[in-house]
Amino acid sequence: MSWPDVSIIMTVVNEERHLAHAVEALLQQDYPGSFDIVVAVGPSHDRTRDVAEELAARHPRVHVVDNPSGRTPSGLNAAIARSTGTVVVRIDGHAMVPVDYVRTGVETLRSTGADNVGGIMAAEGTTPFECAVARAMTSPFGVGGASFHIGGTAGPALTVYLGCFQRAALERVGGYDDTMIRAQDWEMNLRIRETGGVVWFTPEMRVTYRPRPTSGALARQYHDYGRWRREVTRRHPDTLSLRYLAAPVMVAGVGIGCALALVGVLTRTPALVTLGLLAPVGYLAANAIASFMAARRVPALSAASALRMPWVFALMHVTWGVGFLRGGAKS
Repeated sequence: MSWPDVSIIMTVVNEERHLAHAVEALLQQDYPGSFDIVVAVGPSHDRTRDVAEELAARHPRVHVVDNPSGRTPSGLNAAIARSTGTVVVRIDGHAMVPVDYVRTGVETLRSTGADNVGGIMAAEGTTPFECAVARAMTSPFGVGGASFHIGGTAGPALTVYLGCFQRAALERVGGYDDTMIRAQDWEMNLRIRETGGVVWFTPEMRVTYRPRPTSGALARQYHDYGRWRREVTRRHPDTLSLRYLAAPVMVAGVGIGCALALVGVLTRTPALVTLGLLAPVGYLAANAIASFMAARRVPALSAASALRMPWVFALMHVTWGVGFLRGGAKS
């Protein structure tokens, strides 16, 4: 087969520590055809720009472009505009991809006729907390049934992690929406599907992902996810599903239930206390069962990580649900 030219794109901000390693690793791809790397650099407080320029000076296949806003979709669009490949592969600055990642993506594009293909977001932690988050991110109770989180068989999907795109598909839909600070991948894959394209999941493409290291960082991440999912729903009402309503309904139910129970205590109404506790107790029971099952499926999971599972599940669900209920994501 003839191998198309490929452009690998990434957008970075404050990545002095990791950028050189990430780019050097990408240069080791075993792709038989020609490929280059375009790095969009946003305003940074460290030497990210200098590192990027040094990499470009040493490697003719590395190119640097400006991303003045620092926003992910803007940086990706700037990198796409500078790229020349007929296939465009998106990579995150912290993503750890296997050496056959690009080759597998191109082969899958050809064999399926898809516009975008992607694989598994393989969350792996190093600390007990990160390991608990990684396990939660691969559990249907934690993040739902998306194949790129929990795995599955190859086939059409609503969205995939990162992506290996036909350039023609990106041009057809106008690239990423600059106003989508989060959820830009899901939103663009929606437009690809709405214009007749196919988004394809394959478990053969596996990208190692490092979870957030602290409760605060995880809470901010999932709160933003919830707010931007609400924004996607506002723009595309037909995409709303029961899966996306689960967390906000749980948050509202538990909040209302706790309020009813408190009123029951203050008014000495046992029936009201019992009614109010149904939702909180029900969620705690479901969380405990899911945590036990999730930890049991990973024999190597340490006791310290297993004990953190209920907290991690609750933190992800509550912050995502609050973010969704709050809405008002600003571009």
